[in-house]
This record gives sequence, structure tokens and C-alpha cells, in this order.
Amino acid sequence: MSQAPAELLRALFATAVEAAQPDHIIPPHMPVPPKGRLVVIGAGKASAAMARALEDHWPHHATCPLNGLVVTRYGYAVPCRHIEIIEAAHPVPDAAGIAAAARIRALVSDLSADDLVLCLISGGGSALLAAPLEGLTLDDKQAVNRALLASGASISEMNCVRRHLSALKGGRLAAACHPARVLTLAISDVPGDDPLDIASGPTVADPTTCADALAILRRYRIEVPAAVREVLESGRGESVKPGDPRLAGTETRLIAAPQRSLEAAAEVARAAGYTPLLLGDALEGEARDVGKVMAGIARSVVQHGQPLAAPCVLLSGGETTVTVRGKGRGGRNVEFLLALGVALDGLARVHAVAGDTDGVDGAEEIAGALIGPDSLARARARGIDPRAALDANDGHGFFEALGDQLITGPTLTNVNDFRAILIEG
Repeated sequence: MSQAPAELLRALFATAVEAAQPDHIIPPHMPVPPKGRLVVIGAGKASAAMARALEDHWPHHATCPLNGLVVTRYGYAVPCRHIEIIEAAHPVPDAAGIAAAARIRALVSDLSADDLVLCLISGGGSALLAAPLEGLTLDDKQAVNRALLASGASISEMNCVRRHLSALKGGRLAAACHPARVLTLAISDVPGDDPLDIASGPTVADPTTCADALAILRRYRIEVPAAVREVLESGRGESVKPGDPRLAGTETRLIAAPQRSLEAAAEVARAAGYTPLLLGDALEGEARDVGKVMAGIARSVVQHGQPLAAPCVLLSGGETTVTVRGKGRGGRNVEFLLALGVALDGLARVHAVAGDTDGVDGAEEIAGALIGPDSLARARARGIDPRAALDANDGHGFFEALGDQLITGPTLTNVNDFRAILIEG
């Protein structure tokens, strides 16, 4: 245990990210070359890195050349030789995403049963693959996305609404590829790893309905443009359902998920002399509430040696939500971490890191932050009230003032949030 707590926490986060790097996880899933054409498409924060890994490891360039197009977040492009990379906006879609989606749709419009579509999907693809249904506009999609992001809805609920407003999500992209076969390689960033929720399932049948989407809007009191409501109330937004023959030739492989990243971090913690405890890879709920619960577990470890004795590391993943109440610079990971710190109130021996494995927490180009027993005292010495910062949803402002932000830049992958609470012995 020679490493300082903050140094080890940073190493745990880096290990979690490295375990999901496309260069490691793409090669075992190379498809057999088809009789006809191979078309590569994709969307998500990791899609460009997935495309490059495919190019670097594809052994059939001479007999089965690669070509196609993927769309990724601004700043996440990597150079590829054969597959075109387009950047677009996330988490709120823009015109570049709409143009990219149209081009992807055109690429798969004239395929045969001998062709294979290799679809590279990762988190963020829902906003990046923006294709409004007929009658809807980019402004409509942006309004709905912004409202959903601020509502406190879970990622599954948000994606249910998105699927029923899209011309490509909810299995519609796979249907457009018919009669070609479709192999989707997916990196999961969602609790439970349901392919339907990864990028809103563009190649996966969708059992949910327009009525389900309307119920979500009512539950969170979300006002939407009239055109959006018409699409849902009329049923025009119904997605491709299980059993649809156009999806008979589709296969989805989950090639990376939060659990594997947690397990990789656990190995590093164990080697450093800390007993790891994995609390789950699919934790959801309000970020500040999850922070309070985790603080209670950490306090029990310190005071009672339960559920395990220190030195230990509590590891968890998933995707919390934030109901925006204030006007600060927030994100779900820094909100979790600030709530954890407020609940612990300087409890000795407890340190933590929380960050999004894609390198972006909320709308900030910051992965997350770190906190320690002295963080609240240092904030108060600077005239910062931690509880007021939490009330204002100002986690990024709080940790920036302390110099405790976790800044990675684009990680080129995305297996959702990573949280580690380290308790010294």
C-alpha cells in the first residue's frame, strides 16, 4: 500500500477504461467475410476507435475490402484508411448528426442477401444517429433531448422516447439493411447491458410502444412540441417489433460492458493491498441519493468493519440521473461525489473517485473528480459551501475550485460510470 489514495484511485479509473478499449476487444469478434459486400456502419463515442481497430486487425483486406461510415462525438474521431469518420454533437443532436444518419441509411439501401453489414455501436449513438421521423424537425428532437436530460428520467426511459421519434432507432436501421445480414458489435454503457438501450437499439427489435413513451412524458411532466405528441398519439412512431422478418438475419454481440471494467479495477486494487467489493454494475437512481447510500456503506466499514474490513475498495458502475434544480455546472458523477462528501462530512480514511469512462461528465469535457477527507474543509477555507454547491447542481464548479477534477480527454470508449470508494486501514 505504498501508493497514495488519489494515485491509486486514478489508476483504478484508468484500468477500467483500458479494459474497454476497442483495440483489445474488436479482434476476437471479426466476422467471416461474406460472399458479397461488407459494409461498415456505426455510431457512438467509441465507434471511430472501433473502426480503426477493425481496420488494423482485419486480415482480409485483399479479398474483402472494408468501406463504410461511422459517426462519433466531436473530438472523438481517429484517422482511418478505409472507413469514413464523421463527427457530430452529443448529448443534444445537431445537423451534422442528421446528415451522417442520412448517409448511413443510403449506404445500406441496396444490399443483397449475400452482403454483410457490420454495425459498430456504443454509448452516445442515440444522439449521434439523429434521424427524425417524417413530420419532425431537428428543433423538435433537440427540445425533447434537452427536456429528457433535465427530467431525472432513467436512460432506459429516455431511450424509449427517443426510439419512437426516430427513423433509424428501435430496429429500423436493421430493417433498412434487409435482406443483408447484420452483425452488431456493441459496447454497453447502460445498466443491465440490454442491447435495446445501447444507442437506442438501431439494430434491435423493440417491444415498447408509443403508449409507453407517452407515459414517460407524463410521469416526468415533460412538455414536448405538438408534432412530437402527434407522432406518439397517432402511433406513427411505432418501432420494429420482435418477430419482424426483416430482422431474421441480425446478430448482436456485446463485446465490452461495465462489469468487465469493474473486475479489471478489482484486480489492481487487490494487487495494491485493498480488498475489492463489487457493489454492482447497474446502479441507477438520483446521483445525490446514491451518494448518500454509498456514504452510509463507507461509514459502516470505518465504524464496524461491515460489510467488509478496511483496507478495501467499494466499486460500482451504472448510470445515475440528475434532476436539475440549480444553475450550476453539473454532471451525474460530480453530483454523486459531492453528495457523498457532504454525507461523509470529512470522515477520516475515506477517499473516492467518480467519472464517466468516456471522459465527459454531463456537458463538461471533464470525466469526473476525486474527493478525500479534507476536501470539504479545503472548500470552506475558500469560502465555498459544499451543500449550497450541491443544491445548485454545481459539482464541476466545486471540484474545479479545489483542483480535484479528473481530466482524461476523449477516452475513445464508453462503458458508463465508474465509482471507487477507497477506505484506508
